[in-house]
Amino acid sequence: MAESAQPATGRASAGRSKVLTSYDPRTGEVVGEYASMGAGELTRTVRSARSAEQWWAALGFDARKRWLLDWKRSLARGTRDLVELISSETGKPRMDAAIEVTLAVEHLDWVARHAEKTLGRTTRLGASLRRGSAGTVGYLPMGVVGVLGAWHNPVLTPMNSIAGAMASGNAVVFKPSELTPGVGAWLADTWNHLAPNQPVLQVVTGDSGTAAALCRSHLDKLAYAGSGAGAREVATLAAQASTPLVVEQGGRGSMVVQVDAKLDAAAAAAVYGAMANSGQQPAGVQCVYVADSVYEPFLEMVADQARRLRPGADRRASYGPMILESQVDVVRRQVRDAITRGARLVVGSLESIREPYIEPIVLTEVPEVSTAVTGEAVGPVLVVNRVATMDEAADRVNAVEKPRTVSVFTRDVRSVPEFAARLRSELITVNAAPVYGVNGPGRIRDPRSLREFARPQTITEKHPTDQITSGTFEKHPRRLRVARALFRMRHRV
Repeated sequence: MAESAQPATGRASAGRSKVLTSYDPRTGEVVGEYASMGAGELTRTVRSARSAEQWWAALGFDARKRWLLDWKRSLARGTRDLVELISSETGKPRMDAAIEVTLAVEHLDWVARHAEKTLGRTTRLGASLRRGSAGTVGYLPMGVVGVLGAWHNPVLTPMNSIAGAMASGNAVVFKPSELTPGVGAWLADTWNHLAPNQPVLQVVTGDSGTAAALCRSHLDKLAYAGSGAGAREVATLAAQASTPLVVEQGGRGSMVVQVDAKLDAAAAAAVYGAMANSGQQPAGVQCVYVADSVYEPFLEMVADQARRLRPGADRRASYGPMILESQVDVVRRQVRDAITRGARLVVGSLESIREPYIEPIVLTEVPEVSTAVTGEAVGPVLVVNRVATMDEAADRVNAVEKPRTVSVFTRDVRSVPEFAARLRSELITVNAAPVYGVNGPGRIRDPRSLREFARPQTITEKHPTDQITSGTFEKHPRRLRVARALFRMRHRV
C-alpha cells in the first residue's frame, strides 16, 4: 500500500515485523510499541466484531445513544492524556491537539444525539392523485465497518467515520496510521473499559500490510481518508473483496479575496489555513487569489504574520515538525519548481527547509502550471497571486484537476451564491478558512456521516383504491375507465 495511504518511514519498519514502534518526530524518542498484526489476527478481530455488532444493532437508537454519550464523557475526561499522546506521536503543539480532540468529542456527541432523527423510520406518502403505494423508509446497520486512520489528525479525521458507523449500529475495526498507533489504541481502550465484553470498537495496529489485510477482510464497508494516490490503492484492494468504500479525499483549497474584504481577517485566515500543523492539514488554504486593487496591502499583511511564526518542539512554537519525512522533499521540490518558473519569494526560501522543521514560506507571482499550485500541498507554504477580475479568480480555481474547497472573503455576503455558482467546488466557506472541520461532505456534523454507514430499507403498502396496479390479471373495466379519465385530467391530454 502506498505511503500516502498508510505511510511508512524510517521511524517504522517498512517490512513485516512482530513489533511496531512509534516515535516522537521532534526528538526521535520511542513513544510506544505495538503488535504488527497479520491476516490471521485480522480474521479473528472481524469475527468478534460481527458477534458484537449483533448485540449493538439490537439495542436500538436510545440505548446506543446512552452508550455513545458515556463513551464521549470518557474521552472528555481523558482529554489531557489524549492531547499529550497526540502531541508525542505527531509533534504538533498541545493547543492544536486540544482543538482536534475537542472537535472529535463534539462530533461524537452530535451523531449520538442525531442518529435516530437522521436514520429512524419515516413515512413516505404515495403519489397524490394516483393514491398508490404508501410506505416508510428507515436505515439499518450494514454490519462491520473498517476505518483506515490518518496521521495528520489521528483522532478527528477517523472519528468522522468511527462515530457515524457506531451511531448507525455498526461495529468498527479501526486501523490507525502506523505513525500514530498509540492514539488508536487509546481510543479503543476507552471503549473497552466501558464495555469489556462487547468489542464494538476494536483497533488493529501494524504497517501497510496490516492495512491491506483489513481491506481484504470482507467487511461490509470501508472508510478511508487521505490522498488521491492512497484512495486509488485502497479502492483496488477493497474491490478484490467487493467491499463498498467511502473516501474522504483531503487537500488544501483556494481562497478568493475580493476588493471589499476585511484584509486583516483574510490574511490571518490565509496564514493559519496554510501553516497550521505545519501545513499538514487535510483541509486549509494552498493558494490565495487576490483582487488586484488590494493585492499589495494584503500581501504585506500575510508576510508580516508569516514572519512571526516559528516551528519547534517547545510550548511557544507556532507549529511542529513534518510528521512524514518523505513530505519534506515534496515541499522542497514544489518550492524549487515555483522559483525556477519565475515565482517571487516573499517570506522564506529553500534554506527555510531544515528537517524535520520547515519555516514559513510565502510565494507570489507563481505560474499556475507550477507544482506549488497543481500539486498536493503538504507543508507550511502559501501561494498568493493577484487576479484582475473575479472571473479570472473563478477560472484559476476551476483549473485544478479536482475541485477544492474555496474560501471567499467579502463584506457583500449576498453576492457569494452568484460567484459560487461559477465554481466546481462542492464546499464554499464565507469569511472563514476550513482547517479542522466544517459542516459539509466528509466533515463534522453532517447527516451524511451517518447515512454513509447505513442501508436504506423501504416498506410499502398498496393503497386499496389504486385504480391501475391491482396486482392481478383481473382488470375491472370501470376502474380502468376511471384511471384513464384521471390520467387525462392530470396531464391535460
